[in-house]
Amino acid sequence: MSTSSAHEAASPTGARPVVVLGVTGGIAAYKACELLRRLTESGHDVTVVPTESALEFVGAPTWAALSGKPVATDVWTDVHRVPHVRLGQSADLVVVAPATADTLARAAHGLADDLLTNTLLTARCPVVVAPAMHTEMWEHPATRANVATLRERGVLVLEPAEGRLTGKDTGKGRLPEPGEIFDVCTQVLARGEAGSTLDLVGRHVVVSAGGTREYLDPVRFLGNRSSGLQGFALARAAAARGAQVTLVAANTSLPEPAGVTVVRVETTAQLRDAVVPAAASADAVVMAAAPADFRPLDVSEAKIKKAADGSAPSIELQQNPDVLHEISTRRARPGTVVVGFAAETGDDTGSVLELARAKLARKGCDLLVVNDVSGGAVFGSPDNEAVILGADGAATDVPRGSKTTLAHAIWDEVVRRLQD
Repeated sequence: MSTSSAHEAASPTGARPVVVLGVTGGIAAYKACELLRRLTESGHDVTVVPTESALEFVGAPTWAALSGKPVATDVWTDVHRVPHVRLGQSADLVVVAPATADTLARAAHGLADDLLTNTLLTARCPVVVAPAMHTEMWEHPATRANVATLRERGVLVLEPAEGRLTGKDTGKGRLPEPGEIFDVCTQVLARGEAGSTLDLVGRHVVVSAGGTREYLDPVRFLGNRSSGLQGFALARAAAARGAQVTLVAANTSLPEPAGVTVVRVETTAQLRDAVVPAAASADAVVMAAAPADFRPLDVSEAKIKKAADGSAPSIELQQNPDVLHEISTRRARPGTVVVGFAAETGDDTGSVLELARAKLARKGCDLLVVNDVSGGAVFGSPDNEAVILGADGAATDVPRGSKTTLAHAIWDEVVRRLQD
């Protein structure tokens, strides 16, 4: 289930958002039942349009019962209503989950041989496609070309997840979890009309999230309170805006966002080793993770035991690499926008914003997202508020709201600088 805040169904007119859910003939079709449930229970008006082969996996009575509407696969049912045109014209969003290789091919070539492909041709709203297939089919040049064609036309095609496929196979091609697809759908709906939502298409972005651990011995470590929620919200938001997203996650147990490549790490050194090479091909890097500033000089191979005399061991620390400073000052790709985070409390040397401006200059990044964490605020909370400082002197206040809202505010600032 998505960890971002709950989304309320809404549209500019106040009416229930109209969603067409296309379901195609893959084993993952059963997962679309959960996506349908989430959409209907959150107030969306959903019409399910399965293909004939999809009904081999989940029958029409199931879709009709869950959606509260009759189900058809061809253009001849209720022909007086002209469903092959009406459905696409009236929809606020079309989502196809799962989408087979065959459906991707037919959509890319503009075929209209059933109700779903007719709906895709007539839709003028945002379209989200969640492919699911065996790895070899996903990686085939024909499928990759079809995906590229759809993306060029403004379709948001999510990258499949990695994991268990049909039978004993594992690899890339698994349908993302329904809760994550739902999160993408609600974010796309919230951002408005087709053409205005995918401002990160063709961009590769890197996001770090979570808090690193520096081990003292096999069971103990130095760490921090970062939950990773804001970094994951940033990754989800970027994927919903069409970006290719690499998420470097440190010590989190959060579900993987749909369409995002996740790299798991533990220590600051591992974080650096994952972020620096990924940043070399990135249009933007957002360092939302909280890397430890120090690590033990020596790590015990065995658990450190209590001393009989009650004394405590002395631990000598050494400084960790400054990943944000490194990628800000040694940019492998000119024009890469680098965003840092500052969790500040203020002290005798300055206020939160004064300390943050000094950090912005010291780190060399383009934007710095400043959180006042006095009293433990922000950590683990679904909400956040911040000031986004720019190296150009700009300052954007983001009032308290969901971490998804802040994520989009950050990407808005990134997009403005990418366009400069």
